[in-house]
Amino acid sequence: MGKATPSVSVVIRSFNEEEHIGRLLSGILQQSLRPKDIILVDSGSTDATVSIAERYPVTVVHLPPDEFTFGRSLNEGCAHARGDAIAIASAHVYPVYPDWLSELVSPLGDPGIALTYGRQRGDGPTRFSEHRIFAKWFPASSNGRQTSPFCNNANAAVRRDLWARHPYDEDLPGLEDVAWATWALAAGYALAYVAEAEVIHVHKETPGQVFNRYRREAMALRRLRQLERFHLGDLVRLYLSNSWSDFAAARRAGVLGASAWEILWFRWMQFWGTYRGFSLSGPLTSELKHTFYYPAEAGHPSGPRARGVAAIDYRSAGHESQRRPR
Repeated sequence: MGKATPSVSVVIRSFNEEEHIGRLLSGILQQSLRPKDIILVDSGSTDATVSIAERYPVTVVHLPPDEFTFGRSLNEGCAHARGDAIAIASAHVYPVYPDWLSELVSPLGDPGIALTYGRQRGDGPTRFSEHRIFAKWFPASSNGRQTSPFCNNANAAVRRDLWARHPYDEDLPGLEDVAWATWALAAGYALAYVAEAEVIHVHKETPGQVFNRYRREAMALRRLRQLERFHLGDLVRLYLSNSWSDFAAARRAGVLGASAWEILWFRWMQFWGTYRGFSLSGPLTSELKHTFYYPAEAGHPSGPRARGVAAIDYRSAGHESQRRPR
């Protein structure tokens, strides 16, 4: 019925992202839908992140590191936004297509949609198991009216008027996106998943970083779902089932020899972190846990989705993500 595409602000959270921030900002400036403003919330970067960002038309908001939470950082950025919609991107993602932003915010023209989120894929250095997680969480088919709260703020958008009514929870250690989506669903709104709004999410974490990420998210999920628990038996069962599933997919893809050790340590850190983040008793029950932790169906990680839109060529974009200021 020809819903109007809302005006949009882009909010980016950053900390020491000099390797990636220029590429993201270059990709934003090549979008067919130009944002009203771009807000970078920096939490005390000690590298060239801010210097690189200041070469672009960006408003930089400084958040002291000791005040950082994911929700606080987002609230600071959203408070500076002027668009009807607020697109949220991690500093280490970059859009694949020049219609990323228009596709991402288009569903928000429907007053019944509170939040949208787009597809994410890994790049070459991404761990094999993480590729499979991306493929499970962010499939190639869109869902225009989602009624479960799963979403991800590395590539998402919300209506600014609804954010003003209900800002992000600043006390959660993670999953502030899922908490906000849970509120939106309870208020009678729906979510939209937009596979066409595709980004590359650059992740090459160390074992310790994987452990910390999943521990933090499990702590948040435990707070959001207070009756949830994660047994030692859940750790063993899910570690074995996910590792076996990854091994089978890697063998079919012809990369098992190169990926076997990485699969073992990644999945161990994922579920050991989850176990440590949860308390130690009670049932494993919820749909969210099924989404977060259970193995993907058979198949190796999916590649680019065929579209009738030419991808952005970052080789000729002139971004400065690899360059330090003189």
